[in-house]
Amino acid sequence: MKTELVVLAALMGLATYPWRAVPLLAPGVDRLPRPVLGYLRLVGPAVLMALAAVSVTVTIDGDRQTSLHVGIEWLAVGACATVVAARRNLLIGLVVAAGLVAAARAWGIVPLP
Repeated sequence: MKTELVVLAALMGLATYPWRAVPLLAPGVDRLPRPVLGYLRLVGPAVLMALAAVSVTVTIDGDRQTSLHVGIEWLAVGACATVVAARRNLLIGLVVAAGLVAAARAWGIVPLP
């Protein structure tokens, strides 16, 4: 493991933890206006989605060149979004997406990264 990744992980934790901890640490946070509460509730999932999107769409070659990657993962993200929109259940959508990628890799349709 490279030490830059450990430093990056620590910096990301410092950047994202305060937003996730606001409801726990701030007294009276439940008295904030509804739009603010809605925003704060969606910060954590938005950060995770941004991190996942980079993992799905960008590949780094051996010589540190980045490129756009289009593969089964995009289909899995689309399937997840469709299931979540239809069923209003994120867990089912994530299971469908993970199952789709796992099945494609198990059947040899898509090679392991």
